Amino acid sequence: MTYFIIVGEASGDLHAAHLMEELRQADSQAAFFFYGGDAMSRIGGKRLRHYKDTAYMGFIPVLLHLRAILHNLNNCKRQIRELRPDVVILVDYPGFNLKIARYVHESLRIPVYYYISPKIWAWKEHRITNIRRDVDELFSILPFEKAFFEEKHHYPIHYVGNPTVDEVASYRRNHTAADDSFHERHRLDASRPLIALLAGSRIQEINDNLQRMCQAAEPYVGHGYQLVVAGAPSVDEEVYDDVLAALSPELRRHVHVVHNETYALLSHAEAALVTSGTATLETALFGVPQVVCYYTSLGRVVSWLRRRLLKVQYISLVNLVCDEEVVPELVADGMTVANVRRHLGEVLKGGSRRSRMLEGYARMRQRLGDEGAARRAATLMVSLLRRKA
Repeated sequence: MTYFIIVGEASGDLHAAHLMEELRQADSQAAFFFYGGDAMSRIGGKRLRHYKDTAYMGFIPVLLHLRAILHNLNNCKRQIRELRPDVVILVDYPGFNLKIARYVHESLRIPVYYYISPKIWAWKEHRITNIRRDVDELFSILPFEKAFFEEKHHYPIHYVGNPTVDEVASYRRNHTAADDSFHERHRLDASRPLIALLAGSRIQEINDNLQRMCQAAEPYVGHGYQLVVAGAPSVDEEVYDDVLAALSPELRRHVHVVHNETYALLSHAEAALVTSGTATLETALFGVPQVVCYYTSLGRVVSWLRRRLLKVQYISLVNLVCDEEVVPELVADGMTVANVRRHLGEVLKGGSRRSRMLEGYARMRQRLGDEGAARRAATLMVSLLRRKA
């Protein structure tokens, strides 16, 4: 069968790559066309566009790139129409993907499967109308979504487990301390502990957060810590260079950027500063205490809107899965250098919050369930498609 897959960011690219591997196991004739990234490209098939050319976040960036977005949308519709795949698989990225779902449902009558559902439980709950109308099957990776969709909205879904559990477990099985050369490869001092800085996968997030993260961690450099930035896939080095150039020369000397090795970094970090998203879950699964921080301009306005528009109490996946505040969340006007610095001190070794946070991580891991999310999703997808055929 032919699969047309659409992702819009780095985490979706990784999850979709593992799904493709499992689809190939379940369907020996699987052929892939996709909007994705380097991870999906390594699996095979034909990449039609890289996700970095389609991912725009925020009201202003969307307005500025509206012509490009509409061009990509029309191109994608045309390609699906010409290729006539057996199924279109959408991965998160709802602003783009729900428009594609409506077109495919109305004009092509091709099955639409959604893997990693839109987070309508947080905001834009009205999108349930579009999902119910245009999505044939929804495959959830967060355990609390089943009650939201099925009990609140009477829309049946499939909870398949969380693929990040698989990805972290696989990394830890295949990388041992005995053959580790992380410090040597990146010219880091193996005797000094690391603070990981995960500033997001989009340029706007990095511009907004990274400098403040570095400044918040600056006093700990004097206590022997090294600051290591996780360079996001498909973000050029120049983006990090430009942000870090604004730091004092002394602080800049102690900040290192490591590209495409987030898991290796987390496996060595003592603590982390993390923007919201999948990275909070990854950090928790590696057992690294963290502070979630997400700066935005017009912070007071954003905080006011958040209290009125968001349907959930938390923004980090760790807290959402546990339904309690396991990790501190410093968002909008709450994300100040002083606030981040204070909370970071609480999660470093000897900090007052560190052991309690690790206990919360254990509860989160239990709620996420067993490994095998991508395999369960792929097996179910192929079975449903063959049944319909």
